[in-house]
Amino acid sequence: MKKLLHLFENIWDRSGAYLIATLILTIPLYPKFPFLEVPGIYVSIRLEDFVILVVCLIWFLAHIQVFPKLIKSNFWRAFILFWAITLLSTVSGIVLTHTVVPVVGLLNWGRRVEYMIIFLLCLDLKVTKKELKFFLLTICIVILYAFVYGLGQKYFNWPIITTQNGEYSKGIALSYMPGGHIVSTFAGHYDLASYLILVTPIIVVFASHSNVFEKTKKRMNFVLFTIMSSLAGVWLLANAASRISIISYFGAISLALILVKRKYLIPLVALIVFIVAISSTSLIGRYMSIFDVLIKKASAAELVVSTPEPTQPPPLEDRSTNIRLEVEWPRAVRALKKNPLLGTGYSSITLATDDEYLRSLGEVGIVGTGAFALCFFLVFIELGKQFIKQKEFNTQKLMLAAAIGMIPGVFLNMVFIDILEASKFAIMFWLILGITIAHARTTE
Repeated sequence: MKKLLHLFENIWDRSGAYLIATLILTIPLYPKFPFLEVPGIYVSIRLEDFVILVVCLIWFLAHIQVFPKLIKSNFWRAFILFWAITLLSTVSGIVLTHTVVPVVGLLNWGRRVEYMIIFLLCLDLKVTKKELKFFLLTICIVILYAFVYGLGQKYFNWPIITTQNGEYSKGIALSYMPGGHIVSTFAGHYDLASYLILVTPIIVVFASHSNVFEKTKKRMNFVLFTIMSSLAGVWLLANAASRISIISYFGAISLALILVKRKYLIPLVALIVFIVAISSTSLIGRYMSIFDVLIKKASAAELVVSTPEPTQPPPLEDRSTNIRLEVEWPRAVRALKKNPLLGTGYSSITLATDDEYLRSLGEVGIVGTGAFALCFFLVFIELGKQFIKQKEFNTQKLMLAAAIGMIPGVFLNMVFIDILEASKFAIMFWLILGITIAHARTTE
């Protein structure tokens, strides 16, 4: 038995980086085809879940002898506390409030564990400069592949696989319609846009400090490759046509550049984003719909003042905003009122809330949301502590700056999108945070 466990230790030590790189490639690029359907839920078990399971099993068998010691760390304790509270919340939804179907609720809870455990696995990696560059180039390959596939969807009728409603989630291949959203290999335009907020600050930061990796003629090749990836990401972001994500994206990159003392590049980034954004008719159309509503409402208000008995005009609304204000957000608030401490359980407020904070409060209550906030707090404190600890702009400090820069952008997106429910984004979010801290803790 000891020989077998030692074998897995060697596999993880020698191949852990390749296993994580497999996730970096597989999760964003493999379409969400269903493998096993679960009755009563639109989210299916997919092949990517088995890839994650294999990686987790290898990690566990490699660490089974030291596992009792590992779980005493603050990160493990906080994550286990969150999982325990949210499991209690889901059981409460099944037994007390009767708002959760057992299989559906427990599967949703299990998915949260699946997404977050990747962070804990990555913490155990030895991420040297070599491994970090490998991960960075892998992310660039993902963006370029997604860019090519996005072009194919828009101009060559390549298939779109999305999970934005129950019927589409069965694996039905759709086609791009003029004025629509590009989703590329992702399940929806929102998780594609959020993924770009997550990874592009990393690419831009290292492109601006390319000397940390290359000091020879290879440096120009690295810069060109990262710039190509960044521009491809901007095109994808503009054609995903997520209004809030453009703002989050620019804010995340700007903060990261300020942290690495490259703020003079911010106007250039703004210019590139603006030029690409105005070329996207779907994005411009979505912004204009807000302005049209505001202008028409202002005109209607003037009409009311000047006309004694005005004819009531039809309501003027931006569709996505109206759905949030009239349907989704009130539904989450009602769930919170029903059980303020534990919420009504995972899956209890249906497909979407379009606000990660309200969704969390509605599903797992104040206690569950507080436990989740503790996990984030520990992560952010560790990032800040490690950033201050680094005295020069080495790879550790640059990676930390990129992570610190992207977090506010992600948090802003969470106001309007249930982004941590989207597997392609959530897994990569926790994975990159884990790699960042692991690299900061690794001595060359």
